[in-house]
Amino acid sequence: MSHPEVFETVAGVQARLDAVRATGASVGFVPTMGYLHEGHASLIDAAVAADDLTVVSIFVNPLQFAPDEDLTEYPRDFEADLACCGEHGADLVFHPSVSEVYPEGAGEPVVVGAVGGPLEGASRPSHFAGVATVVSRLFRIIGCCRAYLGEKDFQQMAVVRRMAADLGLPVEVVGCPIVREADGLALSSRNVYLEPGERRQAPVLHRALLAGAEALATGVVDPGVVVAVMEAVLNEAPDLVLDYAAVVDPDTFVVPEGIAGGTRIRLLVAGRLGHTRLIDNVGATAP
Repeated sequence: MSHPEVFETVAGVQARLDAVRATGASVGFVPTMGYLHEGHASLIDAAVAADDLTVVSIFVNPLQFAPDEDLTEYPRDFEADLACCGEHGADLVFHPSVSEVYPEGAGEPVVVGAVGGPLEGASRPSHFAGVATVVSRLFRIIGCCRAYLGEKDFQQMAVVRRMAADLGLPVEVVGCPIVREADGLALSSRNVYLEPGERRQAPVLHRALLAGAEALATGVVDPGVVVAVMEAVLNEAPDLVLDYAAVVDPDTFVVPEGIAGGTRIRLLVAGRLGHTRLIDNVGATAP
């Protein structure tokens, strides 16, 4: 197992990456907040397979936490993260301080467009602005690269892709499939917060999405009916407090009036079990 180089300063990582690109090599970038799991590892694997050098950032971004969310409680294990990066072939780890990423303070956040308005944008109003702000800074620090993001945070990925295009950043955003537990629960660093009884109920999100996709596959064309199918399954979990179940266009996040044959659709759900907020989604195409 190789041990990745660790850089804590912007100047250090930029000098290393500039030297790499000067040889004509490509750079793959995996931005994370640490506490890595197999979902993150799959992103590193994708970057290693496609690019000449892979860099992973580990930075817990304070702008992504709302006033009712405790930044200090976010799980951290840098040594385990470093080991995961080495096991999966990452070459560099960028582990900056807050002052390195925000040398002049947080400043004005990046404005999030319409794609970030509904669903997660409505439920966590400051979240996407925090994501877009930090990722825009990280993209500028890392430079020309492919950035690998997981589809579990599907709307977040769409926000980042739109932000990179709007700002003209030399970054190709690559979406990677969701990694799941055997019972269907999408991997997330926040799953560690689930109590045993909550963990047993958590796969209901994936079951609801599959039920919605099956409704589409059998010819249901009304998005409201598909949502009702998902909500019926979600109601099987007595402790789940549903935030939303939605059927949207995967590019605009607008709810379609009807679902024509061959239309690509994204089904998304979010809710809380105890103190843990869970999200999940699946893609589908109407027959």
